[in-house]
Amino acid sequence: MVKVTHEFDLYGKHYSLEAGELAKQTTGACLVSCGESSVLLTTVVSKERKDYDFFPLTVDFVEKMYAVGRIPGGYLKRESRPSEKATLTARLIDRPLRPSFPEGFRNEVQVVATPLVADQVNSVDTICVMGASVALTVGGVPFEGPLACVRIGRNVDTGEFVVNPTYEERDNSDLDLELAGSATFISMLEAGANEISEEDMLAAMAFGQEAIAAFCEQQQVFFSKWEEANGPIQQREYILDEPVPEVHERVFAHFDQMSAALKDADKASRVTKVEELKEAIRAEFSEEEQLEWSRPITTQLKALEKHAMRLMVVETGERVDGRVADEVRPLMVKPNYLKRVHGSGLFQRGQTQVLSICTLGMLNEWQRLDTIEPVDGKRYIHHYNFPPYCTGETGRMGAPKRRELGHGALAERALLPVIPSEDEFPYSIRVVSEVMESNGSSSMASTCGSTLALMDAGVPLVRPVSGVAMGLIQEEGKTVVLTDIQGVEDFLGDMDFKVCGTTKGITAMQMDNKATGLTPEILRQALMQAHEGRMFILNTMLEAIPAPREDTKDSAPKIISLSIPTDKIREVIGSGGKVIRGIQDDTGATVDIQEDGMVFVAGIADAAKEAIDRIKAIVKVPEPGEEYVGRVVGIQPFGAFVELLPGKDGLLHISRMAKGRVEKVEDVLTVGDEVKVRVLEVDEKGKISLDRINKPEAPAAAGRPEGEQRPNRRTRRPGDNGGERRPRRRHEGK
Repeated sequence: MVKVTHEFDLYGKHYSLEAGELAKQTTGACLVSCGESSVLLTTVVSKERKDYDFFPLTVDFVEKMYAVGRIPGGYLKRESRPSEKATLTARLIDRPLRPSFPEGFRNEVQVVATPLVADQVNSVDTICVMGASVALTVGGVPFEGPLACVRIGRNVDTGEFVVNPTYEERDNSDLDLELAGSATFISMLEAGANEISEEDMLAAMAFGQEAIAAFCEQQQVFFSKWEEANGPIQQREYILDEPVPEVHERVFAHFDQMSAALKDADKASRVTKVEELKEAIRAEFSEEEQLEWSRPITTQLKALEKHAMRLMVVETGERVDGRVADEVRPLMVKPNYLKRVHGSGLFQRGQTQVLSICTLGMLNEWQRLDTIEPVDGKRYIHHYNFPPYCTGETGRMGAPKRRELGHGALAERALLPVIPSEDEFPYSIRVVSEVMESNGSSSMASTCGSTLALMDAGVPLVRPVSGVAMGLIQEEGKTVVLTDIQGVEDFLGDMDFKVCGTTKGITAMQMDNKATGLTPEILRQALMQAHEGRMFILNTMLEAIPAPREDTKDSAPKIISLSIPTDKIREVIGSGGKVIRGIQDDTGATVDIQEDGMVFVAGIADAAKEAIDRIKAIVKVPEPGEEYVGRVVGIQPFGAFVELLPGKDGLLHISRMAKGRVEKVEDVLTVGDEVKVRVLEVDEKGKISLDRINKPEAPAAAGRPEGEQRPNRRTRRPGDNGGERRPRRRHEGK
């Protein structure tokens, strides 16, 4: 095997494809690079066919911290469980690859993406699809390739689309669209956008399709070089599960019965009817036939259900629950469902029900991220949970699966553009969507429920967001676009197209497409129909809660911010943190001080205000003319030191303590006394001179035994030479 490298430039970026040197015991391997970022894609296909009724494909994205020159944190100093970003990248690779394999492929396939270098300029995720496509092709694996994935951004200043923008270019973009597919069709997309229009999104998708075709063309150039160096690529032979004609005929003889069983709006009832019919059909085969044709029978029973559902839609225009194509299921919207939490919302669409709960916290409670991307963390967090009980099943509870992470990321992406800035709303925000009941579109229900929860929590959203899932049925030359698909239309249909947005535009999209005939006209119809659907849903939501609450609930922390001089930070913190701990212990508030002098204080009821007042007192510099009621904290022969503010003392001179002459400070003031004073002067060194307000009369003969009179200044003291002026002492010798 000879090493082959192909370097090329596209859309202002430099790429390379390399195979034949690394991981040569795999079925196929490719090192793909963009700029100085490089990822190794390996594929291995098992020699034996598995006895499954599904395609056993596994995709892993294994983050390596050495790729960015960092040692992993923690005790073990070793990469452990994948980050959420790594999991989402694995899904990004999986989704265009899975539908490209032939029907009936049952050999186990594992694709592993290992980033070797992440240059912190160019992202490593989208190029993985091209690397996997090359690895599969040079390995002789049958699939509908070549495939590629691109990210499309849009420069907010010029309006121009950018292919695979750098991280810096992404910061200046109002669109983050990831598209994957072949040179002729799109099989997968993910999008986040800053409320862009349907027309602009369609233009970006069309531009992205052209870019995918360009990368597929470069792969063909690489394959030509490969064959020149290593000979023709040999397609490997794999046995596919193919229909048995006799089984097909006997199963499909029950088409009318399956159509009747499917016509039931209740999911549980419909599933029961369909499963009972399948068991009855299976029972018509003898035990010997069931043993011989176990997989073909199972496959054909699934095919019968799929064909009956699809034909019902395209022939009659009626769906299994009786709706027409563009009809949304019945809605139920209940904000403030849980009274004590910071914010909540129950959203139900048909038999899909999601309860979203919002929690507000300090900015220092943001989520810190330890990945190979140049992202420190995030302030808005969305989590999505799909417990087995939501579908009436038993199952393992534990860490979220890939699907849950993906749905949570979609809802987070949908709402992020409308979350207020830190300056406007200085909170960290976490929303958790608990799926209580599921029959399709639970991710869109979580988006709607989360909007309700955020508004109920008093988060001043720029605009409320709603979402809807669209479907597609292409059968016998006919095409129908479906609004608000339910589970059976997702599993047995051709497309799952989720669209989220506001009245102004789209904020997020996600699509998985199995149909190769997805034309721009169909996409346009799907987007426009989705707009009507999500506006209908949004209007229903706004009837229940027209706007975000004017203030946060009493159960939520009140966060107040202020800016202090950076040279005062040390005074607020105190030696060893003594001062700031004292403030927090005394008030019950939480204090977070930033390096730039921004201070965020959170507390229930009046705790935050009390802590803020104490901090202001620490950093305040008294000014001439200001009046204070201070406490005497020290006494000296020349005056008393009065504490005006915490850590701020001023000197009340003995001459300004009372009307008349004061002989001793203790005759007028003692430590602990409260005294009302006015600031006279603050010198260059910060020393404060005070004057007493409402001075009392000085005590008569202060500090002398009773009856003793104060000596006259003109009376000579003993030893004063009899009242005569003492002669000046002269120096000797003069």
